Amino acid sequence: MSRKIGEVILDLKKVSLSFGGVKALTDISFDVREHEIRAIIGPNGAGKSSMLNVINGVYRPQEGEIILRGQHFTKMSPYKAARAGISRTFQNIALFKGMNVIDNLMTGRNMKIRSNLIQQAFWWGPARREELGHRAKVEEVIDFLEIQHIRKTPVGRLPYGLQKRVDLGRALAMEPSILLLDEPMAGMNVEEKQDMCRFILDVNDQFGTTIVLIEHDMAVVMDISDRVVVLDYGKKIGDGDPDAVRANPDVISAYLGASH
Repeated sequence: MSRKIGEVILDLKKVSLSFGGVKALTDISFDVREHEIRAIIGPNGAGKSSMLNVINGVYRPQEGEIILRGQHFTKMSPYKAARAGISRTFQNIALFKGMNVIDNLMTGRNMKIRSNLIQQAFWWGPARREELGHRAKVEEVIDFLEIQHIRKTPVGRLPYGLQKRVDLGRALAMEPSILLLDEPMAGMNVEEKQDMCRFILDVNDQFGTTIVLIEHDMAVVMDISDRVVVLDYGKKIGDGDPDAVRANPDVISAYLGASH
């Protein structure tokens, strides 16, 4: 499909999060538009992963709210987020290392299961048709990510770059409308980064998936993002298109180390 950036579908309003006396996020507001690639950047400890954890309900902020497609949430939960079409990958790969690629991707279909436990146990009627449908979707993801050759390989035996691709595949198996990517290219070599960039752009372009990503590689961020929000010490110091952010004195200061 041809990508066209639409209206705001995710709006974060004055979000503040603290752990004990430590403030992780302070009065953060920004929005995400349908079909865009929205990057969150900042030095280590800036609050980027905390922000993703707020969006998908792992953390519940003390102040602020999340507005998702017009619905207001002061308390998001991982279940509500998944039901609303939000899926994510993790900075530290959270796959089942002893299971093969197909079975790991099938775990991404859990929220789509409609048949009851008895039907699933006997693989009967609706359960059988449903599982065949889920497997067909997983096979589509495998083809899309070009991992047919490792489909039966236990994930723990795969090199790091391919494990990151499988992690992306499990998130895609949910058929999300909003995909949260937590440092999808961390630890990759140049070739692996190029592949991951291509897949992210293709997910965004072909599926129309809205993407919110954290990434440290500034060349990648500036190349593939539509808009960038910049955090430093849990506060927002910049927000705009890549050119505007690149020229922002506060962002330059944070990244050149003047504030660190």
